[in-house]
Amino acid sequence: MDNHAILKAGAPAVLAIALAAVLPASYASNLLNWIAIAALIAASLRMVLLFGELNFGTAAFVSIGAYTAGLLTTRFELPFLAAILAAGVMAALVSILFGYVTLRIKGPYFKLIGFAFAEVVRLCCTQIDWLGGNSGMVGIFPPAGLDAWYGTFVMTVVVLMLVGLYAVERSDFGKVLTAIRDNDAVVRTVGIDVHRAKVICFAIACFAAGIAGSLQAFANTVISPGDFGVLLSIMALAYLKVGGEESIFGPVAGAALLILLGSVALSFGAGEHVFYGAAIVLSVLIMPKGIVGMVDGLLRRPGGPAASTPAIREARGQ
Repeated sequence: MDNHAILKAGAPAVLAIALAAVLPASYASNLLNWIAIAALIAASLRMVLLFGELNFGTAAFVSIGAYTAGLLTTRFELPFLAAILAAGVMAALVSILFGYVTLRIKGPYFKLIGFAFAEVVRLCCTQIDWLGGNSGMVGIFPPAGLDAWYGTFVMTVVVLMLVGLYAVERSDFGKVLTAIRDNDAVVRTVGIDVHRAKVICFAIACFAAGIAGSLQAFANTVISPGDFGVLLSIMALAYLKVGGEESIFGPVAGAALLILLGSVALSFGAGEHVFYGAAIVLSVLIMPKGIVGMVDGLLRRPGGPAASTPAIREARGQ
């Protein structure tokens, strides 16, 4: 990645972190936290799409991360940072077992298993007393000294995770994943273990989902099984489709637009879901490649900024 591309990707990240730092604790800062966490969940979903599968079990791994962080801090008094890291590791370990068994199948069967797994995890959380049962867990607070800076911490972690996922995507391993999506039989003929590559990618994605879950637990201070139903996975897919799945910026753009629209729709009362659903449908119809795809198309038009500026063309690899 050349200097122009680094600047293009880094400037929005620095701006987002700075915005989180200057915003006082308020509804606006909470909204920024929700956007960042939702973007990371959608990015973890996009990671699995690199090898051609849709993980409807994403909600399960977000919940594993959230409950792990909550349990370790409230019951075992583990340090804050250690709990967040452990949340990601626990989600990744569970995903390795789940992926090793399920990633031998493809398409709708994998989607259905992911859906079922998310529901099983949610139901288990409702039945386990030491996880709070239906009432959930309360008192999941970040360190007292971090209260005023928690938004900055969330934004920094999310930016680092997105950079990490992008680095994996751009690596040789990422090219193998894309080749698997295009034709896994050809990949096998050159001696690559397709199943192992899928499991590794799945574990990386679920590590990110687990981190997102832990950040959500500390942001809300309260978690319950209802927070992690399959609707969470569906909303992550909506963020991805609206933002654009061809770019790592897609989950960020989609999460920002839909969560901001959702905050507006709260004032509509019973019409909230109609407004929200209509916004998603219109976005997909008007922007089939998402927000990022639409912007990219405008920049690539003859006479547009990308066509007239050599530095931007170079950053795009043209």
